[in-house]
Amino acid sequence: MAWVIIVVAGLFEVAMAYSLKMSHGFSVPLPSIGFIVFAVLSFGLLAMGLKSLEVGTAYAVWTGIGAVGTASLGMLFLGDDVSFLKIASIALILAGVVGLNLAGGGH
Repeated sequence: MAWVIIVVAGLFEVAMAYSLKMSHGFSVPLPSIGFIVFAVLSFGLLAMGLKSLEVGTAYAVWTGIGAVGTASLGMLFLGDDVSFLKIASIALILAGVVGLNLAGGGH
């Protein structure tokens, strides 16, 4: 169950980053409020997951989901540049997260 919590926390991290982008430097109220809500949810769930998981692996999964999700969201929907190097880097992040899990990061 802790891993499900970490995955959901990572998805809230993606929502947090998207809200931050849409807030235009906290000048648009609704996305600014969304940023705060998603940040609290993301960090709160991360804290819950860390009760039973190793901090290094859980944090790497959380940030990996955030990085991969946010980069993908940007490329797919926000007009961010797409390149082979970006796609390959996302694949390396995913490989690192999988590797850490295979190395025994959970209880």
